[in-house]
Amino acid sequence: MKRRKCIVFLCHCILNCNSKVEGLSNYKGAQETFVNYLVANGYGLIQLPCPEITMYGIKRWGHVKEQFDSPYFRKHCQTIFLPIMEQIIDYVNSGYTCKALIGIDGSPSCGVNHIPSSALWGGEVASKYGLESKIKDLKTINAQGVFIEEIAKLLKKNQIWMDFIAIDEGNPEASIDKIIKILEGRE
Repeated sequence: MKRRKCIVFLCHCILNCNSKVEGLSNYKGAQETFVNYLVANGYGLIQLPCPEITMYGIKRWGHVKEQFDSPYFRKHCQTIFLPIMEQIIDYVNSGYTCKALIGIDGSPSCGVNHIPSSALWGGEVASKYGLESKIKDLKTINAQGVFIEEIAKLLKKNQIWMDFIAIDEGNPEASIDKIIKILEGRE
């Protein structure tokens, strides 16, 4: 049997940038160089669903974590992840290694290390509603996105451990090099 029995879980937009908020993709379709590395090294790839597109569709605006930090969005994240969680349990019980979940830093849903944040973000998009002050309040903080938090809770509840690592939207090449080192056990 040539099967490596090692799996990584990829946030949706790594394999389909078309799901990203318009204007936020640095590549044409899939993060080709990174995906090619994973395939060439025998990793099974499982694409996670995108909680933003399945909740708000393709024409959504960019959001911050505070907008998604609601019981409704968290429940949505749990619901769409449950079929993946069941697969993970089955893989682990069958002797497979679930090596890593690879997120997207800079995403309010799928960020692993840093996410966009603003207590003022929301409401109408117009200057008469304080748009300038909302934009000035926008910042990046060291935290996980809502989907990643919910995934971590479900994995912990089922006593399953894997690395959580991320492609950094601000510097994808350097972060991919770092991810490869982690996957290879060099970091």
